[in-house]
Amino acid sequence: MSQYQDMNTTKGSVPEHDVIMRGRKLLDITGVKQVESFDNEEFLLETVMGFLAIRGQNLQMKNLDVDKGIVSIKGKVFDLVYLDDQHGEKAKGFFSKLFR
Repeated sequence: MSQYQDMNTTKGSVPEHDVIMRGRKLLDITGVKQVESFDNEEFLLETVMGFLAIRGQNLQMKNLDVDKGIVSIKGKVFDLVYLDDQHGEKAKGFFSKLFR
């Protein structure tokens, strides 16, 4: 139980969500709950702020730390799209078609 309390009170491990892009070639994303799917053109991540779709070219997972919720992706990034919780099933249907 103390580990859980430490996670919520320690500044570095609070489940925050940040997206840091460096030169359109490297993404560092925090607050990732789960990697839903990925290939060299598309990633779908479940974050603490909703689903995040990343599209690009030659995308590769550079780093994955499940315990800390950190994902690093390299490649040429074309776009980032959030799935807003308000869209519910319609948005999920969109992403299921997008990531076939």
